[in-house]
Amino acid sequence: MTQGHSKEPASHDRSLPRHIAVIMDGNGRWAQRRGLPRYAGHPVGVEAVRRVVEACVEKGIAVLTLFAFSSENWHRPQKEVSLIMDLFIRSLKKEARRLHRNNVRLKVIGDRSAFSQKLQKHINEVEALTEENQGLVLQVAANYGGRWDITQAVRQLAAQVQSGDLPPENINEAMLEERLCFADLPNPDLFIRTGGEKRLSNFLLWQCAYTELYFTDILWPDFDVAALEAALLDFANRQRRFGRTGEQIRHQAEAS
Repeated sequence: MTQGHSKEPASHDRSLPRHIAVIMDGNGRWAQRRGLPRYAGHPVGVEAVRRVVEACVEKGIAVLTLFAFSSENWHRPQKEVSLIMDLFIRSLKKEARRLHRNNVRLKVIGDRSAFSQKLQKHINEVEALTEENQGLVLQVAANYGGRWDITQAVRQLAAQVQSGDLPPENINEAMLEERLCFADLPNPDLFIRTGGEKRLSNFLLWQCAYTELYFTDILWPDFDVAALEAALLDFANRQRRFGRTGEQIRHQAEAS
């Protein structure tokens, strides 16, 4: 379970990832290259989100996690942050029914306490509307950080130790993983970062321990179905070993 692959259904097509995680980088640069203010790239980025969500629904991807707003993004110019928050609310209102019609379940992961009551209300409403849907799970990471996620899980374990319900020597990786933001879902198989940067940026640090990393120079507003297909093809051509040898993997494939 610590590597996430124990959650894989027996019938899963191994050439496709069950869970794709994306850092949607490049909205601001896309706008600046066109002589526009940085914020102008974010609404266009929402259109790219719609394309990718629809493609994942068509391909039967189980989980798509999008890094929408990190805990470090609060340090951006206040005007840009305010406009992003406003866009978040408007996008939730606009997309809620579309997601529901397409059997998509929306989840928002991260620390919501910093959001306005209005935004928290809209998040709760869309989650409630779609919670019974059985198709794609769309996770939006907002005010999320991988270190925060691990820290909040450790705090839960520490509280159990302090209360006497949990001996420290009984703590293991699985117990910590169960307290992370989406312990009920498989860990990412494929991580995509657009915009040319090649780092994790505090995104799903625990969950991406065995994830295949894919980086592209394409700015997020320009990321389309063809770009997604290229990432999926790259993934299909990789051999995932999880600490085993290539020979062991080949023998396992032959046996199955």
